[in-house]
Amino acid sequence: MTTLTEKPHAGSFILSMSGDGNLSIDYIVVASGAGVLYPGSVLGVITASGKYVLCDPAATDGSQNAAAILYDRVDATSADAPAVAVTRHAEVYLSGLIWKSGMNATAQAAAITQLAAALIVAR
Repeated sequence: MTTLTEKPHAGSFILSMSGDGNLSIDYIVVASGAGVLYPGSVLGVITASGKYVLCDPAATDGSQNAAAILYDRVDATSADAPAVAVTRHAEVYLSGLIWKSGMNATAQAAAITQLAAALIVAR
């Protein structure tokens, strides 16, 4: 029998957002080469371009700092992709967050602290 794995749904990681959500979200651009990203992906922003990629603690371009959480699936494999992200004033399920492969618990805890500075609280 074939086993199917369901991917996260848009916004499935959100516990609550400010008001009707308009205060909590922004339209962003995910940088080409970031690949296919799913709702709940923790993002960092590249300082030079203002584009987003998965938060990577080993990076030195600004994306080492957690800045947002992707709201819905996006494919930025071969081109920049418009997207929506939670950037402030929200509560999220910690279990719904998606991290860059290999990101350890210490780096995840640091990213959660960085998100908290933007009033994104992981529970």
